[in-house]
Amino acid sequence: MAQENLCTLCDGKCCRYFALEIDEPTTERDFDDIRWYLAHEDIVVFVEEGDWYLEVRNVCRHLDEQNRCRIYGDRPALCRDHATDNCEGRDDCELDREHEFRSDEEIAQFAEEHLARLKAMSKKERKKAKKGKKGRKGKKRE
Repeated sequence: MAQENLCTLCDGKCCRYFALEIDEPTTERDFDDIRWYLAHEDIVVFVEEGDWYLEVRNVCRHLDEQNRCRIYGDRPALCRDHATDNCEGRDDCELDREHEFRSDEEIAQFAEEHLARLKAMSKKERKKAKKGKKGRKGKKRE
């Protein structure tokens, strides 16, 4: 289905947040920074295909009362490039998140367990785990 057709049926889900890739946390300080992000309202941190993202839930100022884009013909390139084959508005769209954190308490608990597992691993095991992650290429999120 063409993007314009899907967009006319949608309630603007992709216009209600944006997600930015962040570095994978590896230290207590990294996790504490994420804990700070999550102390703010309407923030989610998630992991998808091994990549970490900061999701800011905030509605685009160009949506009208019917959740239609008021600047559709002149919208930013990120909006124009947003593919509808993985669109949040599709009924068959499933988010494939390995982890999703909605509060500073959730990330603190995860960090405690994750860092304890890392400390329990041998140096060789940590190196092997890190090497396995380097082979994956991250993808951009809109």
